[in-house]
Amino acid sequence: MTIFGPEHEELRRSLRRFIDTEINPFVQEWEDIEQFPSHEICKKAGNAGFLGISKPVEFGGLGLDYSYSTIWAEALGTIHCGGIASALGVQTDMCTPALAKHGNDELRREFLAPTIAGDYVGCLGVSEVGAGSDVASIKTYARRDGDDYVINGGKMWTTNGTKADWICLLANTSDENGPHKNKSLIVVPMDAKGIDRSTKLRKFGLWASDTAQVFFDNVRVPRRNLIGEEGMGFIYQMEQFAEERLFAAARTVTQMQGLIDATIEYTGQRVAFGKPLLDNQWIHYTLSDMATEVEALRCLTYTAVENYVKGEDVKLLTAMAKLKAGKLAREIPDQCLQFWGGAGYLWESRVSRILRDSRLVAIGGGANEVMMAIISKELGILPGRNKRA
Repeated sequence: MTIFGPEHEELRRSLRRFIDTEINPFVQEWEDIEQFPSHEICKKAGNAGFLGISKPVEFGGLGLDYSYSTIWAEALGTIHCGGIASALGVQTDMCTPALAKHGNDELRREFLAPTIAGDYVGCLGVSEVGAGSDVASIKTYARRDGDDYVINGGKMWTTNGTKADWICLLANTSDENGPHKNKSLIVVPMDAKGIDRSTKLRKFGLWASDTAQVFFDNVRVPRRNLIGEEGMGFIYQMEQFAEERLFAAARTVTQMQGLIDATIEYTGQRVAFGKPLLDNQWIHYTLSDMATEVEALRCLTYTAVENYVKGEDVKLLTAMAKLKAGKLAREIPDQCLQFWGGAGYLWESRVSRILRDSRLVAIGGGANEVMMAIISKELGILPGRNKRA
């Protein structure tokens, strides 16, 4: 793609050095204790300029276009566990895009600048027990009371939730205008009175990241913590989903390619019945097919990124990329583990960890089924909700 040049490759090299020095040597330790030092790692990443690559310069960012953030996402795919990559992705591509784009200067100085610097860890509060992919059905409510909002409700599956300093919260702020125009995004400090984030959720994968269930009981925050306009929260969150889905696709490309490469190396060395496993036609044909699928995802993702940088509507392409990433993240680790045999089935093995960690790609940020519904709508083939007459 023409949008990628020498500067992108220099950033990629810097990111790889950072990951190979500050993260990968400690992954097993953090997996074992089911947490990583998020503030410490974020501060190191912030000092290196990695947490605000495409964020405004006046708040500590580098002011680069999103193609550089794609390099960040790809590099995170080289981390040897998905939990840390997911936590860092929340910091850069999930809880901050709306604040950076729509927040007023005072709010951005108070929360965006220290998040870019790595002094704050952020999280995103959208999903609830009864509203995951169906964002319009959230029940958390922020009621206006003078110069404050009073928040009641709860959020579920909140990555970084037990340690975060603030949450980008999607809440209903009115009973009017329907479910797509009655919601707002609000910055809520996580040390506010009435917040309970003590419930840490144990997950199938992503063990090194903390995921919380968060409860809000008459939590009071100033109305000046509103991001942008009241009632625009659903729209702003859809914009944030665009970056989250691009992030997921780009990271999946690198993660899956790394797993294929490792499997090629292993099957080339592992001898069974007098020859390397890789010499079996089924194995080298399957690996070739998987590599082709990953390259197709890379090209689709790059096209979406290029159009996004141009300011074009990328709802269709991001949904396609996210759908493809979700499918490959389920298929490739499972098949690679089969080729690794008993060695892959061990808990500490790289392939078994990727299988557990990457399973969430088909769920988080909009499940595969939601991506297919978006694609159908954009193509004008969703019954009763056609975009094109």
